[in-house]
Amino acid sequence: MGKPTGFLEFTRELPKKRDPQERIHDYKEIEMPFSEQDSQRQSARCMDCGTPFCHSGCPLGNIIPEFNDAVYEQNWEYAYEILSSTNNFPEFTGRICPAPCESSCVLGINKPPVAIEFIEKSIAEVAFERGYIKPTPPTKRTGKRVAVVGSGPAGLAAAAQLNKAGHTVTVFERADQIGGLLRYGIPDFKLEKWTIDRRLAVMEAEGVEFKTGVNVGVDLKAKELTEQFDLVMLTGGSTVPRDLPIPGRELKGVYPAMEFLSQQNKRVSNRPVEVDHRGVAYNDGDIWATGKNVVVIGGGDTGSDCVGTSNRHGATSVTQIELMPMPPKERATNTPWPNWPMMLRTSTSHEEGCERYWSINTKAFIGDENGNLKALRIADLTWQNEGGKMQMVELPGSERDIPCELALLAAGFLHPEHNGLLDDLGLEFDDRGNVKTTHYQTTTNPKVFAAGDMRRGQSLVVWAISEGREAARAADCYLMGETMLEAKAVSMLATV
Repeated sequence: MGKPTGFLEFTRELPKKRDPQERIHDYKEIEMPFSEQDSQRQSARCMDCGTPFCHSGCPLGNIIPEFNDAVYEQNWEYAYEILSSTNNFPEFTGRICPAPCESSCVLGINKPPVAIEFIEKSIAEVAFERGYIKPTPPTKRTGKRVAVVGSGPAGLAAAAQLNKAGHTVTVFERADQIGGLLRYGIPDFKLEKWTIDRRLAVMEAEGVEFKTGVNVGVDLKAKELTEQFDLVMLTGGSTVPRDLPIPGRELKGVYPAMEFLSQQNKRVSNRPVEVDHRGVAYNDGDIWATGKNVVVIGGGDTGSDCVGTSNRHGATSVTQIELMPMPPKERATNTPWPNWPMMLRTSTSHEEGCERYWSINTKAFIGDENGNLKALRIADLTWQNEGGKMQMVELPGSERDIPCELALLAAGFLHPEHNGLLDDLGLEFDDRGNVKTTHYQTTTNPKVFAAGDMRRGQSLVVWAISEGREAARAADCYLMGETMLEAKAVSMLATV
C-alpha cells in the first residue's frame, strides 16, 4: 500500500461534473478533467485490508490494491501493466461501469469506498497520453483462423485475446461501425465514440481484421462460416427487447428504447439514421423527443439513458415509471456488504430533469384519430400477502391517463435473435432463450463458442469483457490443446 494513513487523511472525491443546464445542450462527456495529483490522493485511500474483497466484486478479478499502490507511487506505466493484465478496455469500464468493486471495498463498510472506477479511467488515459499503450502483435501466428460474430465488448475482448494467442481473427459486425452496444447503445455523453476508435486502431495494428455491414447468417451463411474458419465465437448480444403487449402498442410514438438511443448516436456520428443495425428501415423514420411529453417505461440504465437523451432533444417533460417498488435510499439489509446493494440510484441523467415514479402499471397506450400516441393509461400498484405469497395488486380508483406523445420501452432484453444464424447453426438454447454452452462451447457444435449477453443474458459491459476473455481462453485451449492466456483471478471470498 502506498500510504498507510491515506484512508484517514483523504475523503472520497470524484471529478466535478459540468452544470446540467450546460451539458443538456451537447453530447460531450459530463465529467471535467481531474489531475494526476487528485488520482494519487484517491489511490492513497486504498487501505491495507488484508483480504481485498474488491477482487471478488469485480467480474474481471482486477488486481485493485496493486494498481492503486502504483498510482500512489506515480508509476503509471506499471499501474497500466497491472490493470491491462485483467482488463482489455479500462477506458470503457472507467467511464460506464457501475463499479461493483466499490460496493465490495473494505473501506466502504463504514466510510465512502475507494474511487476505483475513476482510478481505472485515470490509468487508461495517462497510459494513452504517454504512449504506454502500443500495438503488440503476436510474434508468431498459429495458422488457425477465428471468426468473431458481433463487435460489442464481449466480441472485442475475445478478439483481442485470441489475436494475442497468435490466431488470425476476423470480427464481423452487421452494423455500419464496430462497437455493438458501446457504439449504438450507450449515449455519447457517457462514452464518447473516439474512445472506441482509439482502441480499434490499436487492435487493427495488432492484426485484428474488422468487417462491418456483414449480417452473418444472411450475407455469410452459417455453413460457409464454419467451413472457412477453424473456430467461430458468437458474441452477438441479447437483442430481442422485452415488449409491452397492451392495447395501443401499434400506435405511432411507442418504440423500443434502443431504437431511440441508436438513432441519436448515429446523428452525433453523422451517420444515416434511416435504418437500424440490421439494415432494416425504421417504420416511422426519425424518432425525436423535441416538444413532447416523454414517458420512459423501465427503471434501469437504458431507461436513464433515454431520460438524458430526451432532455437533450428538448422534451416538454420527461417521466420515468417502474413496475417495482421504490428501492431503499440506503443499502438494503438483504444485500449486506460485500454484496451489490439493492438501493435507490440517481444517475446524472436524472439530475438533469426527470419525474420518477415506482409501483406503476402501464395498462394501455391511448391514441388520437390519426393513430398517434397522446396518453398513457396507468394505475398504482401495491403489494399484498395472498395465500402466503406477496402479489402486486392494483389500487382501486388509481387508474388515470397522463399526457404522452413518446413512450420508450426500456424493460430489458429477452435473449439473442434465434432466427437466422443461431437456428442455421443448429444450436440449443437454455430456459431463458440464450445459447446453451458448456465452458463457453456450444452443446451441438464443438467448434462454435459463445460469450457475453448471448450466452449469459443481458448484463454489464464489465461482465461482457470478462465473458469474452474467458471464452477466448477456452477457445484457445480447444484449438491448441493448451493455453497461455491469463486466467481470471480466483475470488478472494473463497479463502474466507
